[in-house]
Amino acid sequence: MDASSLSGGFVDHAVQSATAFRDLLQAMARPGLIFTMNGAEPPAPLSIAAGVAVLTLCDADTMIYLAPSVDNDDIRSWVAFHTGAPFASSRVADFAIGKWNELFEIKDFPAGNDEYPDRSATLICSLPALVAGKTRLTGPGIKGAHWLDLPDGGDEMRRVDLYPCGRDLILTAGDQLAALPRTIHLETG
Repeated sequence: MDASSLSGGFVDHAVQSATAFRDLLQAMARPGLIFTMNGAEPPAPLSIAAGVAVLTLCDADTMIYLAPSVDNDDIRSWVAFHTGAPFASSRVADFAIGKWNELFEIKDFPAGNDEYPDRSATLICSLPALVAGKTRLTGPGIKGAHWLDLPDGGDEMRRVDLYPCGRDLILTAGDQLAALPRTIHLETG
């Protein structure tokens, strides 16, 4: 194990993980709002926001799929040391990490089932930037509408056709993070 695997986690774990968890909950409760995350310094090319999400949400009981753009020895060692989370195929992953276009191409992430709709994968999608844009977001947690610049295919990735089953997305760019739960309606303007 490389020494860099041992660094880059939360320095004050109790405080930073609680703060990050609160921010992640706020992002899910207020879809489309952009939050600035800090406290993690994961190996490249994993972003700060994606690293914070992994440190906060993953543990030895969560299976992680790494897309090719983030699947390297440094990231595997960092995730294993800081979370203990095992790596898995896309078919059984609880969390998937990668670029939007990589995760979009994979169709077999878990989407839950009628008895357990919560047994679905959460996709941590890297974007070049998180900014207001052409996609209108409406639904629970949004008064009126929020706007984000999103690539096409958000409904297909989340599998909204299966609601209440489906997948939730955590969008990251550098130290910024926003959430796109399966309950949100997307319209390209």
